[in-house]
Amino acid sequence: MDQAKSIFSQLPLRLRVTRVQKCAYLADQTEQRLATDMSEHPQAHDRLAETGFRRVENWVYKPVCPNCNACKPIRVKAEQFKPSRNITRIQTVNRDLKRNLSTGRLGLDHYDMFQRYLGYRHEDGQMASMSFDEFSAMILNSPIDTTLTEYLDTEDKLMGCILVDKQRDGLSAVYSFFQPEEEKRSLGSFMIVELIERCAELGLPYVYLGYYIEQSRKMSYKARFKPYQIFSEGAWQDQ
Repeated sequence: MDQAKSIFSQLPLRLRVTRVQKCAYLADQTEQRLATDMSEHPQAHDRLAETGFRRVENWVYKPVCPNCNACKPIRVKAEQFKPSRNITRIQTVNRDLKRNLSTGRLGLDHYDMFQRYLGYRHEDGQMASMSFDEFSAMILNSPIDTTLTEYLDTEDKLMGCILVDKQRDGLSAVYSFFQPEEEKRSLGSFMIVELIERCAELGLPYVYLGYYIEQSRKMSYKARFKPYQIFSEGAWQDQ
């Protein structure tokens, strides 16, 4: 039984199904989401996240696409994670970067990097028109414990950011963006490895990476962080 069903029966969470729109990851597919506002019930977030829901601002959502089930919730078993040779190389390339937990201030350097990142990640067309205020809301609006982690080079240039939710059983990578011209650094993967290490240091078992899509090159990379679990048929299953 999917645990999310019992959560919705216990709390007055109002569900809505979003409009059908073009899928950002698979050609010739459309997407729909089941979503609910968490503003007044932040205590329910962790239980919903543990059943495959994802957060954006005050909302949590889950795909309910009528003709597709390619999106698979994925989480890494942090304490068992062993970096591959490629991951070790990525860590070495980025050893000059320093980590900084943001105090909540967002500047034009964050927004500029975000906009250039979207131009590089072609599938993010819906976000490309975000104003600075909308971008700030995406980063700062959260009913739960959320932090923005920044990575700076030796000259204090902003190189990448990752928005992280803290859950009772782990850390969740909500969204990340980085300097798109720094391809050799593999900054997206580097920030995930850093998050896995932080999770293990905190004694938390899982890093949630959102949805894995085997057929999408932009989303299939998440399977390189092993061992991991996929949420399927109402339960997390080792892969």
